[in-house]
Parts: sequence; structure tokens; C-alpha cells
Amino acid sequence: MRAPKLTRRSFFKTAAASGVLVAAVGVLSGCTHGPDEQDADPTVVDEESAESVLESFSEGTSPLTEESSWTIPLGNVLRPSEGTWAPVMTAGSSAKPMVKGSALSLSSGELLEVLSAPLGAASTTVIYDVRCSDDVYAWVELDLVTRSWALYAASFDDGQLSGDTKLLWEGTSDYDPAPFAVSGSCVIWQVQPSTSGSRTTESSHCYLWHAGDADARAVVESPGRFATTPTVSGGTVVLAPRVHSDEGIFYGVTAYSLSDDLKTKVDQLVMPASVRPFRAARVGDRFLVSVEASYSSGGLLGKMGTYMGTSSAGFTKLDREPSECGCGKDDVFVIKSNASYLVVDLAKKTYSALSAMDRSVDYGEFPARAGECDQFVTFSTVKDPDTGYPASVAVRTFRL
Repeated sequence: MRAPKLTRRSFFKTAAASGVLVAAVGVLSGCTHGPDEQDADPTVVDEESAESVLESFSEGTSPLTEESSWTIPLGNVLRPSEGTWAPVMTAGSSAKPMVKGSALSLSSGELLEVLSAPLGAASTTVIYDVRCSDDVYAWVELDLVTRSWALYAASFDDGQLSGDTKLLWEGTSDYDPAPFAVSGSCVIWQVQPSTSGSRTTESSHCYLWHAGDADARAVVESPGRFATTPTVSGGTVVLAPRVHSDEGIFYGVTAYSLSDDLKTKVDQLVMPASVRPFRAARVGDRFLVSVEASYSSGGLLGKMGTYMGTSSAGFTKLDREPSECGCGKDDVFVIKSNASYLVVDLAKKTYSALSAMDRSVDYGEFPARAGECDQFVTFSTVKDPDTGYPASVAVRTFRL
């Protein structure tokens, strides 16, 4: 399913309303990976076949080294990124704009405004989500009334947009606002039908665009909705399309190579029948997959928890309800657990806790990294010690 064409009238309306030159990107026909492709067999293993972190590992010293900490204004929410800039959703000072797009330097702690307002002409349009690398800044805008949305991107340099803004996609309420990720010079996004719209039987697609290109390309087709959002991790992009569609409901957690625009499958973990992964990433040669519910069948991977490993080498499990997508490097994994993090070292068979900042609100800290990384970034809303009300946002970075 291709996006509705951007008409000449709507193109000039968008450009004139925003005062920014916006050019529409085309989409090349064909799809690199389709539903007829050969996929791995489902992984169904005994529940007792995985080593449990909480039962078998010993408590040790955290391998994380704190690097920096900064305090930024209340109402800022960091989003996952891979580089020296973290994309930030910033609350507006009034209802219009409700949200701004910002970027936080992870070397200096400087917070810079990138998008002062949405480009959409309707007064009910808001900035819905943002992502960035050190080279590209991308964002989704959503009309709160019609639920129509658009995905934009522009080159990004030293905390500011540069060059023309590109319209990568626009969709109606029949399609969910695009889950997306940014890595290097490329933007990867998914277009999938809404569960409540009129297009529920259509396939979903993942697309990739490089800064400077006139066209994007379709890379992965899923005969149904993807289970997880795109996660950039160590030179790969992890997606979870539907696979084996003629046999039932199966999700294939798949790592695709970024170096050849997702043409190569690096590894794949097909979940048991009907088991939907909650979050999925890759650290080194291991998948990092979480399941948020326990299923009546499916063996090990059908139980709630987080799993580190592969179908061929086996898994290590963390028997706790998952929250955000985990991250790590080599044998060390950082996994959010309620108000704190568990830091798991598979080589040393140890685990340790990374406590949230003092006076952080009840949900603790949240990660601004996903998948493989050298630097762990976390943020939390912190209460004023005198009033007890939320007063600021604390950001911390750690070296893995």
C-alpha cells in the first residue's frame, strides 16, 4: 500500500503555511522482503532450558561508569538515539504549539530547540514524535481531530536543521502514525493499518530513505501489523513482521543489515504461534526480546519476561515484567525493571541494580538508548525537595 499522492495543491499549501520549503519524496516500486520469502522455523523450547538471571546469577558490582549528569526543564522527554545528540519532545509554553522538537547534546548537556512549531497548516496539528541521528532529524505530525499524519525529515548539523525539509509520507486515520527510527543518514519507518480503521486487512510495509535521495524504497512487507517498532542496533535494524502467514500467526524477530539497505537478513528468531514480542533489539550476536504476557502455549518464549540469546545458542531469561526496550554491549545488558534498572553480565553471571535518581517520580527513570550502544543514557522527572511536586528532568549518561 502506497501513501496517498501529495497533490500539487496540498504541496504548496504545506510550504506556504510553514514558510519552509517542503519537497515530497517518491517511493520506488517493489519490496526487498515479501511474505513469500523463506523464513526460519518457529522456536519452541522447554521452559526450563534457559538459565534464569534471578535464580542462577549472583549479585555483583555494576559495570556501568557514570560520565555526566544534567538538569533540564520540566516537560522534556528524551527519545531513543544512537549518536551524540538525543531527540527531545519539549512541552510548549502554551497550547499552541503544544509540543516542540528539541535536541540535547550528550557531550555538553546543551538543549537546543529544533522545531518551534509543526509544519501542518491545521491549527489542531501537533508534533507527535521525534527521532534523530547526528546527521538527520525526523518527526511525525498528527492532526488531533482528523487523525491524519505526516512524516518529515531534514539534514541535521550541530543541533539545527539544514537544507530542505522532506515529506516522507502522509497518511489518514486508517493508518497508525508511523513508528520510525533514524540511523546515520537514513530514516526507517513502518506504515501499517489502524486496528479501528477501514484498511485492517491490508499488509504493512517498512520503508527506508537516505538524506539527499529523491526516493525511498520499500524493504519489508508484513501480511498484517508489525509486532514491534524499528530498532537500530549495531549496524542492523530489528523488525518483527508477520511470517508463515499461511500456517497461522507467527512473528519473525529479524535483524537486517543497514550496510546494504536491509537487503541481507543477519539473523532471525521466529516466535512460537500467536506469541507477540513486546520489544525487540540486538546486542552483539544475541537478540534481546521481551514478552509482556504469558501464553498458554509456546514453551519458554511464551512466558512473560525478557530473553537474551538466539534460537541456535539458547537463551538467558529475566523473569520480570518488561517495560522499555533494553540495550547493552558485548555481554552486558541494561534492562528497565519498574523504577530501576537491572544490569546483567552474561559472561560473569552477575547482576546489579542501577537505582533511579533521588526524588524521581514513581515510575523511575527511562532509557534514551535501545539495542547495542557504548553509552547508556537515562532520564527521569524529579520532584522538588520542598514542595514534592515535579520540578525538573535529570539526565545521566554511563559508559558501558
